[in-house]
Amino acid sequence: MLTTIYQFIAEIPKAELHLHIEGTFEPELMFKIALRNNLKLKYNSVDELKAAYQFNNLQEFLDIYYSGANVLIEEQDFYELTWAYLQKIHSQHVVHTEIFFDPQTHTSRGIPFGKVISGIRHALMDGQKTLGISSKLIVSMLRHLSEASAFETLDAALQYKDWITAVGLDSSENGHPPSKFRRVFDKARQEGLLVVAHAGEEGPPEYVWEAIDILHVSRIDHGNRSLEDPVLVAELVKRKMPLTVCPLSNFKLKVVHDMTRHPIAEMLDKGMMVTVNSDDPAYFGGYVNENYMAVAHALNLTQEQIMQLAKNSFTASFLNEDKKLRLIEKVNEYGEKNSIAANM
Repeated sequence: MLTTIYQFIAEIPKAELHLHIEGTFEPELMFKIALRNNLKLKYNSVDELKAAYQFNNLQEFLDIYYSGANVLIEEQDFYELTWAYLQKIHSQHVVHTEIFFDPQTHTSRGIPFGKVISGIRHALMDGQKTLGISSKLIVSMLRHLSEASAFETLDAALQYKDWITAVGLDSSENGHPPSKFRRVFDKARQEGLLVVAHAGEEGPPEYVWEAIDILHVSRIDHGNRSLEDPVLVAELVKRKMPLTVCPLSNFKLKVVHDMTRHPIAEMLDKGMMVTVNSDDPAYFGGYVNENYMAVAHALNLTQEQIMQLAKNSFTASFLNEDKKLRLIEKVNEYGEKNSIAANM
């Protein structure tokens, strides 16, 4: 069946591997929960809040991101936040998601770790049962905070180890290299958890080297600046190290200034295990389909490239090998039944 590239992207089965659940906090839901919790936002309306979503760099975004998260207090709040995201991605044919959450953003305000993870977990279970979306949960450490704070967070997380797949590292990258958390990640791996880390977004390629050689990550989140180091690129290809790239986030935070210069096509050409993700979609103007569409349009991606990105999303996931192969086959079947019509 002939279809447009946008329809092709909209319905192809896919996974999302780089998603901060706090970054899915749509303004309408934020105002609803703030009202319920008797909290006043510094913005007077949804439109005024949306107008504030203009960022010059990562830190400007983080400032408003943490401010919004402050209205999340009760377990029900975290449930509703997660459930809203799952409903959205269900409409975009995302069949598997691996979600970051930032416990320190909440525990620093006196919200118990258990309340945060329970709300998220219950929504994920309902998402599996009701929507058929499988999921994994990743506890992400805030790198601008101390190693001691990360250890405290890991200790709290280990009480819920059966609910958690991996430990990650996010927040302000510059000045906070992965090596700062070597001991934390060593302990996480010793406890049987996988590890991932944001690296090479604003930080230099050296941070990517540290993530793979010192933290021993299974995935690099972002990794755009890896391309500045040909030896690093060769190493990432050799290791088949996944990169969870977030195009609209890169554009919104001025990691790239022109989507036609986004590196994802070059990464594909070099054989890198690159995936498309939305990062913080409520703030950056699009969920996973909008991210696919943005790069497809700007870079004239082919049907084969789009299918490769979708297959990569399953290959790079933390699903078991049998489930990965079944989902990759669904992508192949979809491509056989649907083709992009020329000039559309």
